[in-house]
Amino acid sequence: MPGTGPEAPAQGGRDASLPARAKIAVTAGRVAAAVSRTAGRGSGSVIGGKVALRLDPDLLAKLADHLDVVLVSATNGKTTTTRLIAEALRAAGPVVSNALGANMPAGITAALAGGGDARYGVIEVDEKYLAGVARDTHPKAIALLNLSRDQLDRAAETRMLAEKWREGLQDTEAVVIANADDPLVTWAASSCRRVVWVAAGQAWKEDAWSCPACGGVMQRPGDDWYCAECGFRRPQPHWALSGQHVYDPQGAAWPIQLQLPGRANLANAATSAAVAAVFGVAPQTSLQRMQSVTAVAGRYDVVTYQGRQVRLLLAKNPAGWLETFSLIDGPPAPVVLSVNALDADGTDTSWLWDVDYERLAGHPVFVMGQRKLDLAVRLEVAGLNFQVVDSLAEAVRAAPAGRIEAIANYTAFQQLRRAVAG
Repeated sequence: MPGTGPEAPAQGGRDASLPARAKIAVTAGRVAAAVSRTAGRGSGSVIGGKVALRLDPDLLAKLADHLDVVLVSATNGKTTTTRLIAEALRAAGPVVSNALGANMPAGITAALAGGGDARYGVIEVDEKYLAGVARDTHPKAIALLNLSRDQLDRAAETRMLAEKWREGLQDTEAVVIANADDPLVTWAASSCRRVVWVAAGQAWKEDAWSCPACGGVMQRPGDDWYCAECGFRRPQPHWALSGQHVYDPQGAAWPIQLQLPGRANLANAATSAAVAAVFGVAPQTSLQRMQSVTAVAGRYDVVTYQGRQVRLLLAKNPAGWLETFSLIDGPPAPVVLSVNALDADGTDTSWLWDVDYERLAGHPVFVMGQRKLDLAVRLEVAGLNFQVVDSLAEAVRAAPAGRIEAIANYTAFQQLRRAVAG
């Protein structure tokens, strides 16, 4: 999945300690990235990382060797959680991170190559690559947030992915910080030696009705869950999100005051506080630092476009759309929906039928993007009033008064960002 890449490389003394082959690989990667940027083909982080890894396949391990590493993986929320953890750990020292989303080995390598004299590496990892990146980077902590259906044309089915995590992480020395409310995550983490359980919640439950241990039907009374057939059940959490507070293992309640909207981000902050505590950063300090985060790679940005306020929101799969619908302004706020099906999005759009678009009743809805007609059919079945448009500009001209909520999947979101910037 392409990303926007790391910040500009910091030239630090740490490069001098790398072996000769690694130095050459890092330099070649930076040159390739610079050429890509000059040619207008993006940040160059992915191509730069690919070139560097071609010259030195062990480069990622060498770049991570001096860092205390945190890995963050999930279907949803990993970019935001990576950003929150990075901000929290800056209280203890300099941080290098791929917090803008280049989360496969090439993008991760490019980010760490720009790390200068960082002490901590906070790394977002695509779900498919988690076990391999963990082997290379020897993390001190791994945060596992959630698993749900996403890009099924390229990624494994969720239960298969949970099994890959379980097998790939069972020998890790890292402290695993895992969401106790997600049975798939719990199954994956329960093979690990050191687990900190966080009750972070799970709004989307449609991928977790069968037991990942035995295949039996999961019982889900209230917030609890268990399998009556094999006894697999929700572990007792060490940290718990309750309303606007997170409770630590000693039972102390710490207020979460974010500028980011929605319950999902409260859950991300609760997990981030648990991760920061592994590194000795107290909840009061870490949560205070998280207050400074206002947007993540353009997500949640409110921009002025053609004289109208537009809020940019990313939703890539049914679980993400469900969370996004919970935080938009109520009717009659106008809503723009944009869906593509390019390689980075996943070419299978059957997931559109799993999204509860009926929640948009009462909103004026405008539909755009490469797969706008697929989306239009889904909204027609949902009984919504909508208009198909060719561009954000057309939607803005037709939208009634009020802030416009623009929700898009991955590449469609990047197109919206370019539109409002242009």
